[in-house]
Amino acid sequence: MFVLDHRDKQKFPIKVWLRKPEEIDAGCLEQALRLANLPFLHQWVALMPDTHQGIGMPIGGVIAVKDAIIPNAVGVDIGCGMAYVQTDLPAEVLKKTDTPNGKLVQAIIGDILRNIPVGFAHHKQKQKCRALDRAADNLSKYEFAKELIPQLKEGYFQVGTLGGGNHFIELQEDEAGLVGIMLHSGSRNFGLKICQYFNEAAKKLNQQKKVLLPKEYNLAFLPVDTEEGRSYIEWMNLALDFARENREQMLERVMEIVSKWVEKYTRHTIFYSDRINCHHNYAALEEHYGRKVWVHRKGAIRAGKDESGIIPGAMGSFSYLVKGLGNLESFESCSHGAGRKYSRTGAKQSTRWKKF
Repeated sequence: MFVLDHRDKQKFPIKVWLRKPEEIDAGCLEQALRLANLPFLHQWVALMPDTHQGIGMPIGGVIAVKDAIIPNAVGVDIGCGMAYVQTDLPAEVLKKTDTPNGKLVQAIIGDILRNIPVGFAHHKQKQKCRALDRAADNLSKYEFAKELIPQLKEGYFQVGTLGGGNHFIELQEDEAGLVGIMLHSGSRNFGLKICQYFNEAAKKLNQQKKVLLPKEYNLAFLPVDTEEGRSYIEWMNLALDFARENREQMLERVMEIVSKWVEKYTRHTIFYSDRINCHHNYAALEEHYGRKVWVHRKGAIRAGKDESGIIPGAMGSFSYLVKGLGNLESFESCSHGAGRKYSRTGAKQSTRWKKF
């Protein structure tokens, strides 16, 4: 870890969990410097090892904020995160067992694709969702942003769907040769609409109160003692519950599919264990360095002492199940992924399919 602290450019330090400044791309560094000049920042900006440029705030960035919350520092996919479950099933069983649909692993993957919508696809039938049911029973909490109320009904068709981009469902093999199921997804279009609505609300509120940040920062903020700020927190927390339930539903569905096929073609009844479900796009009220602050983790997971987390690798590399160290300097946070050298578009342009 090293520290960037040029007081002619920044009000607060930037702590970076990389080896040297040259490893930070220019766009990411520019965004970090903007964060370091926020008047309501607490202590410093923290950049995780996988940090890269995002919208407004770097992905892989963590900030603690006094009495305010920033929609774009949470991000458009509120509650995006990881889920995992371990099995006692040898991976060789999936690779070597024949079925009419190919090897057992191929049959399972085909069944997953048929049962879990991906990309922009949603379920055609309304799904069960406890988070949305609770919201419908307490609608008064959400009525400030009445334009978002129709999204509650839309959410019932989105829960249990994967999405696109870098979201994935994987059957993985661990160092003991056993299968694990890992997936990456968030709050889908539901969270996107919430972020967009409150980012615009923050811009209007900042204009009214004449506390504008430079437009290019793209970091409009909501004081938490305003109606707009309180409403965003309610909607954000709803999106977090929705995202967690979205991952749980998909994980359960994949477990059912794997168990069904394995039991049909082998005598093995699968035992599942070590279940983890964690967010990496959110804000939470926590105490750090003697003050209650809103910790924004955008592309970062909470890593309190002995807290379970997941750091997925890039395609073809290892993923890791981790335990937090409770590092105070990172506001008890760590990396949410393996990082990247290119954007998805850049990777497609620079890498030929055959080489991939």
